[in-house]
Amino acid sequence: MRIDDLLTLAQWLAPTFPTGAFAWSHGLEAAVAGGEVRDAAGLADWLAAVIDLGAGRADCILLGAAWRAEADEVAALAELADALAPSRERRLETLQQGAAFAAAVRAVWGFDLPDIALPVAVGRAARLAGLPAGPVAALWLQGFAGNLVQAALRLMPLGQTAGQRVLHGLQPLIARVATEALAATPDDIGTGTLAVDIAAMRHEAQYSRIFRS
Repeated sequence: MRIDDLLTLAQWLAPTFPTGAFAWSHGLEAAVAGGEVRDAAGLADWLAAVIDLGAGRADCILLGAAWRAEADEVAALAELADALAPSRERRLETLQQGAAFAAAVRAVWGFDLPDIALPVAVGRAARLAGLPAGPVAALWLQGFAGNLVQAALRLMPLGQTAGQRVLHGLQPLIARVATEALAATPDDIGTGTLAVDIAAMRHEAQYSRIFRS
């Protein structure tokens, strides 16, 4: 991978890129409030499930499909990503981050990138920029996990070092899921994280909250 391509990818997936990722917890806030996630071990298990069996894998498949898609195929993938969201807030999470990502990419890189769900937007932008799919998928998935670790640091007495241990421990899983997802098609999408999805639904009615999902 060329250095300039690596720098572009690092910029897109950095916490400073204006997608508003800091405002979303993917239902983690409700899981912490409900006692499902209490410590670093529980967080690691929760994130592993999301990555391997939930939106992490599903979104990575969508990212890969968007990277391979022709221009006239992107809209159908965006509609699928929209339909797969299991709750109102999770739908807003992917659509609003995707729109913010697309707006920044249009403004800075000049790409013809519509306001679509985040994984589809990232995959399409990577195709337009000529970035290789493998590193994009792996680093996008790590960024997704990293954003949720940062959310956990605001929700529970975890500590920065413990959070980094959790993220480091997920690296083999992230690498495997990214590789498997790129070999899959949207027909292979399926999730098995009912507790995560229910937590996202509970969050919509949570009395006191920090995050938007």
